[in-house]
Formats: sequence, C-alpha cells, structure tokens
Amino acid sequence: GEFLGSDVQIIPHLTNLILKKIEETAKENSLETMLIEVGGTVGDIENSYFIEAMRELALKNKVVFIVLVYVPELDVVGEQKTKPTQLALRSLMQTGIQPDFIVTRSTNPLNKKAKEKIALFANLPVERIIDNHDTSNIYTVPMNMIECGFDKQLLKELGYEDRKPNSEKLAAWSDYLQRSNTGKPLKIAVVGKYVDLHDSYVSVNEAIVHASATCGAKTKVKWIESETLEEIEGETAHALEDIDGVIVPGGFGSRGITGMIKAIEYSRVNKKPYLGICLGMQLMAIEFARNVAKLEDADSTEFNPSTQNKVIHIMEDQKAVTEKGGTMRLGSWPATVKKGTYAFDAYGSEQIHERHRHRYEFNNIYRESFDKLGLRISATTPDDRLVEIIEWKDSFGIATQAHPELKSRPERPAPLFVELIKHAMM
Repeated sequence: GEFLGSDVQIIPHLTNLILKKIEETAKENSLETMLIEVGGTVGDIENSYFIEAMRELALKNKVVFIVLVYVPELDVVGEQKTKPTQLALRSLMQTGIQPDFIVTRSTNPLNKKAKEKIALFANLPVERIIDNHDTSNIYTVPMNMIECGFDKQLLKELGYEDRKPNSEKLAAWSDYLQRSNTGKPLKIAVVGKYVDLHDSYVSVNEAIVHASATCGAKTKVKWIESETLEEIEGETAHALEDIDGVIVPGGFGSRGITGMIKAIEYSRVNKKPYLGICLGMQLMAIEFARNVAKLEDADSTEFNPSTQNKVIHIMEDQKAVTEKGGTMRLGSWPATVKKGTYAFDAYGSEQIHERHRHRYEFNNIYRESFDKLGLRISATTPDDRLVEIIEWKDSFGIATQAHPELKSRPERPAPLFVELIKHAMM
C-alpha cells in the first residue's frame, strides 16, 4: 500500500497530510501569507492533531500564533476572571506552542490588572495582549485593532515593517462606520420560524445593516416568531403596525407557515414594503393565490402534497430525491431580469447571479393568470424555465427564490435589500 505496510498513525501520517494540504494551497495560489484558523478549544480531541500540525509547521516556516480567549466577568462584583485563560494557555504550551499574541473577548474593556495577569502567564509583554471587548457594531472591530496598534505589531512580527496601510480603504471604512451609526430611524420586521436564535438569520441581519448604511438609515430589526401570529387573533396587525418594512426569510417545513402568510397579506393590503427570500417567495405566491386569485386550497407540495392548486411544486429533477441536503439546487445561478420592474431598479442589469439552496419552484402554469391579477414575474432563469423573482405591481413587494443575503458585504450591499430600505424610507 501507500504506507508500505507500516502502521498508519495520527502522528506523523495525518499531520503530514494536513501540512501537505497547507503547503500545496500556498504554492498553487502563490500566497505570501496564509491565515489558518484552528477551531474548537485547546484540549479538544477533535482539534488536537491540527494543533500538532501547526506546531510542526512552525518548525520550518515563520508562523505567528494568535490565541483567542474568553475572559468572563462576574456581574455581582464586576471582576474579570482570568483563570480560564491561564488554564487554556497552560494546556496550549504543553502541546509545544508558545503564543505570540493573545486576543481577549470580554463584555467590557479588559482592565489593566487582568491584562497584566494574562501577559504573565502567557510569557508575553503586556502590549501583546489585545483587548477585543463587546461593541454595538461589529464593524468597529478592525478600527479598534488599529487603535491599539495590533496591525503594526503583527506586521512587524511577520517581517512586513515597511508595509503601509491603505489610506483610501481606511477612509472608506471609517465613512461606512459613520453612516452605519447615523441616519433615519427605521424598523424592519423579520418574520420567521427560527428567531429564538437570531444567528439563524445572521446573514439576513448583516445584509440589512449593509443596506441601511448605504441608504443612510439606522435600522432596528424586530424579530417576530411566525407561530405567534397564528395563535392570537389580530396579532399580525398589532405586531406590524409600527413597522416600516417586512422580511420573510428562508426555511423548511410547515411549522409557522400560516403566520408568515398572514404577515405577507398584511404587507400587501397595507402596502408595507416587503422582501421575501426563498421560502418567503414561495409563500408570497401562495398568499396571492389564496387571497387575490381566490384559489383557497393553493399551497406548496412541500406542505400539502395532495393540494389541487400546486402553486409551488418540486422541481422535475428532484422528484426522485427523498433525502434533504446536497441534492438541492445549490450555488450561484444566473437569472435574466426584465426591464421596468422593481428587480431591474434594484440590480440595474438584465443579467445577474445569486446563490441558491432549494428544491421547490414556482409552478409555471400560474404565470399568466397571476400577472393579470397583479403579480408579475420579474426575473427567470436564462432559458425562462424557472421563476427567480416575483413582485406586486401596485406596491413594493418583491421576493426571490435565491439567497441574496449571502453575497452582501459592507461595500457591496445586496441590491434587493437596498431597494427594500429605500422604499421603507419613503
């Protein structure tokens, strides 16, 4: 065999494979510097061989070890406890790794006493203990790192003392921060089924932040559990009456669907700006079918396989697939946008690409009848086979089968989110 009959071991065989992958990646991409993140906690069995590989990597290459630690704070006495950090550093050093920098995570700024104690146990000067405490805006973190001199220290350690920061990019970032902290107050509701853990929709939340900064708005997100709109009569109007715009994000399964449809209906009737994403597009079509086209049993075959009006149905090439996961329509796909639509206003182009993760699609037999009633198809796949974006004709309501939030960045906000914020500000 490949190992000539010898026992295959974690060390050196698995660690050598890790090192080989790192070296090949660096060589293939002509990398000057590589950032490698080892997840987990020091002492975990799962990452122990990766930590050993990093130790071996440092024997032949210039490696800077930056350790991220958590410093808890007891609210009762207001004391920052460094003992967990001390134990973590001791465990790490026992693997043969001496950290070059410690980045601390804490609720409040790290006090001098805690910083000195961590430096003592890390065998480091105090200035190499980098404070990264909680902030109301995560995008201030890079500027905080620059303020404490972390960038200069790191560049020096890597042998790049002569490198100068890009003043234009720093100015643009500062401008972005300024815009994200000021602007017209807005309130956007995200109506979903996983809102108990906001991180379930972290990309949606960040896309709202990016678009708001671009438009000069300071947006507060109101998280609404869709099931609560089902349980109490009149709760939808109560929950959404002070809202400037509504988003229904992606999801799977029938739980909470009725509440999301109620939110979409309220948005359409009251002309509240609306953005639907993936499931949010499918439910926009179902709501329109039930309440405007008067197809009372209109549904998705995902929720009701026996419905007579299959407004949303499974894609032909997915009908034989029963397991959820990697068989769905995944990745970036092209779409053609029609001029004279909200979608074209958002993208400013007829040809776009967005990322997807779904198996169900809009049923094409309803295209013509829905268009006559006020729901138009504003984007399709280039072959016109699949519907990509739909929208209301008489007020701003738009939904996409894609996940535009996944491509949103501070300097390149997702166009559909920008368009939502613009209309919410009107």
